[in-house]
Amino acid sequence: MSPQTETKASVGFKLVLKIPPEEAGAAVAAESSTGTWTTVWTDGLTNLDRYKGRCYRIERVVGEKDQYIAYIAYPLDLFEEGSATNMFTSIVGNVFGFKALHALRLEDLRIPPAYVKTFQGLPHGIQVERDKLNKYGRPLLGCTIKPKLGIYENHHKSRNPISRRFDPNLNENSLYGDN
Repeated sequence: MSPQTETKASVGFKLVLKIPPEEAGAAVAAESSTGTWTTVWTDGLTNLDRYKGRCYRIERVVGEKDQYIAYIAYPLDLFEEGSATNMFTSIVGNVFGFKALHALRLEDLRIPPAYVKTFQGLPHGIQVERDKLNKYGRPLLGCTIKPKLGIYENHHKSRNPISRRFDPNLNENSLYGDN
């Protein structure tokens, strides 16, 4: 764990390498925080040391060739308070397509208690969500299927009643196939 456990989120990534481990750890830290492959106008804002993710430890995976765990600390200033989505998107949003590695997997995530306290949670609790969905005894998973990923919008709407709620031409009955 990072020595500054109250001001940094700590992440362990399992790396399968094409490049030296120290270079890979530093590259993943940069790519998943403020680094980028091109020059952008915000470089002056984000090129400060206080915003950079840092690889602080690398351990070889016992019994595996070219596999390591890279531990990276991220300053909490990178993340919006109360937004798990923002934090996860910042840490893993772009790094899994990183070409300098054969493979990458998130192994460990440690979030400082002070930051966890900024998450408000559901406004009415998980039981209400489970009752609405009639789903019990298993995890609930939410995701967005985007039409740009190969599903045409009309086909997506016909398969997903939730997305049809935003279509002004549909009524309440057509949402559930009663029309």
